[in-house]
Amino acid sequence: MIGHQKAIRSFLYLWLLIILLIAAGCSPNRSYSSKEEASYRPPTLVPTSVPTVPTPTRSPKTTLEAECSNVLRYLKDVTIPDGTKVTPGSTLDKRWRVENSGTCNWSEGYTLRFIEGSEMGANPTQALYPALSGNNADLRIVFTAPANTGMYQSKWQAFDPEGNPFGDPIYVEIEVVSQLDENSTTEETNP
Repeated sequence: MIGHQKAIRSFLYLWLLIILLIAAGCSPNRSYSSKEEASYRPPTLVPTSVPTVPTPTRSPKTTLEAECSNVLRYLKDVTIPDGTKVTPGSTLDKRWRVENSGTCNWSEGYTLRFIEGSEMGANPTQALYPALSGNNADLRIVFTAPANTGMYQSKWQAFDPEGNPFGDPIYVEIEVVSQLDENSTTEETNP
């Protein structure tokens, strides 16, 4: 039995010695001689020029480009129906009811611009009535009837702040006559 215990101890010592040798070989604490240290030089980075790539510039997004749409939908004439007879030089207070059926709110920079016909004394660029998306607005332009008799039309278009036209065009159409009949009026009142 004593021989058997000696054999087990010898076997355990042998395994312990193998484990110690393996551990010593993997040890990070290896010492270097001064000769080895002097010959070792860490790698150095050599600066190189890096090509510069121009960064593309983008203009800031405007309200129009910010994912909304501009739509003006004509609903009705509020005053001065088409074909209204007026006398030369009379003042015409024309109003249209429209709907902002787009997703952009009409704010500063939105305009109505003369596009065709006769300006009839009106400024060719008018501020577009501010209107939130989904709401109705009454647009108003004051005209002066031409001095000569005949049929006249003045056509207008909405424009966004970037100058893009949008929506239904609106217009006033009148007949200038030398005298009005008893049943004719120069202006309709608001319904």
